Amino acid sequence: MGAPIGYPTAPRYLPDSDQHRRLLGEQAQRQNQGKTNNVIIVTLRSNEATTTITDVRLSPASFLGFMPETANAATALATTYVADTNRLSGSVVINHANNAQTDKTFRVILVG
Repeated sequence: MGAPIGYPTAPRYLPDSDQHRRLLGEQAQRQNQGKTNNVIIVTLRSNEATTTITDVRLSPASFLGFMPETANAATALATTYVADTNRLSGSVVINHANNAQTDKTFRVILVG
């Protein structure tokens, strides 16, 4: 849960400075096109009232924007929220309705 949608990761080692500048330019171009690598897919747990997301990009100040991917997720959106006390560095607990639906899937944007 909480896997990023595929974009290339930063290389650990580059053999030359030209390649490094080219990769930096490509990354800047992707960001200008809205490809900021901060969207994850989350499916809320069935028969539970909370779902935990773990991601190193999360902080207590992070904004999470939920976009329903299914009809059940759209219905659950009204009762899905994150309390301030559930925001930590590296994880967040989502509160939601407790029911048996297994397809409450959202795209979630992480900002900040």
